[in-house]
Formats: sequence, structure tokens, C-alpha cells
Amino acid sequence: MPDHGTYPRGVKLGVDVGTVRVGLAACDPDGILASPLRTLSRDAKKNSDVGVIVRQASERGAVQIFVGLPRTLKGQEGPSARMATEYAMLLAEALGRAGLDIPVHLIDERLSTVSAHRNLHEAGLSSKDHRKVVDQLAAAGILQHAIEMQKSRGQDVGRRVSAPAPAEESAQTGGAGAGGSGPATETDSQRAEGNREPGQS
Repeated sequence: MPDHGTYPRGVKLGVDVGTVRVGLAACDPDGILASPLRTLSRDAKKNSDVGVIVRQASERGAVQIFVGLPRTLKGQEGPSARMATEYAMLLAEALGRAGLDIPVHLIDERLSTVSAHRNLHEAGLSSKDHRKVVDQLAAAGILQHAIEMQKSRGQDVGRRVSAPAPAEESAQTGGAGAGGSGPATETDSQRAEGNREPGQS
């Protein structure tokens, strides 16, 4: 039996980051089922969407947040992965400012949006209506994947992201930067987990 003490138990959030929209999902305290919550408009200037996620995390008593990392099918990290990493760092920073000690982890999400579109199509929803819910469904897929991996491995998964260091400190230490080389690294098996096709929102 997995040792549940090696990863946090409780409500967790899943985040699917796109250039225009951000999907948000949550699971129950037992980590059984991830459910879509809402789709947020990406606000790159004021980061109001980041603020909404922080409030949701606080109100729900979240213990962990998973942000999808969209690698290419070859396992490489392109512009979409850098954007997700930067977003995860913004989120970690905002949580810290709010006094919330909630870890943010990047988790492979290959094909999560593709799968969400396929499920919506099979459910009979028109392609025009997909954009209203596809991001939150993709977020639910990311979160479901993460909590299932935690249970099957009996340990935490993904790569934890820290808030960006102040500019002066970052220049001295090399900083985490946008490439995602934060304080923790993924294992080879974590790198091998699914990803979505490049260019998906």
C-alpha cells in the first residue's frame, strides 16, 4: 500500500495555462476525482486570473496546485512550456504574498487539451462551444493525472516551482528563470509522462 504521508492529502487544484484562457479544476479531499471549476480570461497585465486562483486556493483550503507543462511530443520544452513555467512562478509568488504556503508543481500534460476536445466532441458539444469549457476540462485532466500518479507511486510528483528571486539575487545566483530549472527537478519517469501537441491553448 502507498504511504500517503509522502504527498499531501486534501483538496488540490489543477491549472491549464493558455495565451488567452486559463482553465481551473479541483479535486475532493481524498483525491478521487478532479472536476472542472471555471475558465478564466488570461490577464497578462494585471494578472487578475492569478488572483482568482489564489482566492480559490484559500477558500477551498487547497494543499497543492498542479500547473500543466506542455512539452512537445518529443519531450522538449518550447514557448508554451516556458509560458506555463513563468505562470507557475507568478502563482507561487502571489500565494506567498497572500501568506499561503501552498506548493505549486509543474506536471507533464501531453495531449491534455487534445483529449478534452475529443471528449467534448464525443459528448455531442459543437466545436464552437468547445472553447467555453475545454480549458477547465483540460485542467481537470491534468489534475486527475497528477493525483493518480501520486497514488500509484506512493510519492509526490512533478517539479516544484518557487517564486522568482529578486532581480539582484537572480543575477548573482543564475535564478530559476523562465526555463523551469527551479530548485527541484523531474525524474526520467516523470519526463516520460504524457504531453499535448505544441500550439494547443
